[in-house]
Amino acid sequence: MGFVRYLASRVLRLVVSLIAVSIIAFTLLQLAPGSFADIARVSSGATNIGSAGTEQMVTELENRYGEDKPAWQQYLIFMKGAITWDFGPSYKYAGQDVQDIIATAFPVSATLAIIAVIIALLISVPIGVFAALRKDSIGDHGAMFVVTLGHALPSYLTAAFLILFFTATLHLLPSSGWDGPANMIMPVLALALGPVAVLARYVRSSMLETLREEYVTAALAKGGPYSTVVIRHALRNSLIPLVTVVGPLLAGLMTGTVFVETLFRIPGLGLYFTQAAASRDMPLLMGTTLFFALILMVVNLIVDLIYGALDPRIRAEAGGRGFLRGGRKLWQQSKVQPTSV
Repeated sequence: MGFVRYLASRVLRLVVSLIAVSIIAFTLLQLAPGSFADIARVSSGATNIGSAGTEQMVTELENRYGEDKPAWQQYLIFMKGAITWDFGPSYKYAGQDVQDIIATAFPVSATLAIIAVIIALLISVPIGVFAALRKDSIGDHGAMFVVTLGHALPSYLTAAFLILFFTATLHLLPSSGWDGPANMIMPVLALALGPVAVLARYVRSSMLETLREEYVTAALAKGGPYSTVVIRHALRNSLIPLVTVVGPLLAGLMTGTVFVETLFRIPGLGLYFTQAAASRDMPLLMGTTLFFALILMVVNLIVDLIYGALDPRIRAEAGGRGFLRGGRKLWQQSKVQPTSV
């Protein structure tokens, strides 16, 4: 019953948080100047309405999309549809519903994020282990310096450098589109370089902490091969805290590919979000915002569940009941900040 209560409370908190996000997002969008009808009248490139449109055209658009109704009524209409996963038709993309756009675009963003996290893990884990085993050496400081450089550059700036180098200079890779593996290389690299530094520092910190544990010292004292002790005991246990980092990191990449997708013209949620913002497409903006928030919250919940299942200390701490809640407390008490080592 402890697990059921924990899960129920987290789901309730998730629902309340989504409602709060929807209210804040809707209020901010209402306070922003202009509307879809105004933009449609003056921007023939964004819609099929010519720039010479009249006030009558604006009125017709407002009536068609419900923008003539009071703001509170527009919000309630939107949320009523959102409960049944029906965000309504997009203003900008005529004939397409917002939920259909999300269903089509999200797999693209998710693919980018998942590949980027895998690449980041493949690079960061060996670097973190190398740095931990050579603590305070030239190799340790050099490795951390190099990965920190990648973290210091924002993803959109890294993407711009990659385009200049691989496309403009070497003419090796396409700078836009989503037609094949070649189109994935630069966007994935742009997204992966930042997480490499974060993950490498966590691996290094966790590895250093694990190497000081008594069971590692005992395994070495028994004459076990150093490489076996490091890989089978120290490394395996050092990777458990990564669960709490990789989950939110993956969710952040899924919902934070706006600039990269826009630069590379990749048809993911980030590209649709920026185009919706430019044209004040309220249903698409609200739908993507709520979907982004839902992804972040669900991933955080899954991370808690996985972490509680992976670490047996959590079950011992909580005596088999409410072990997830005890696991969060245990992790907060025992975690090592990467900058403190």
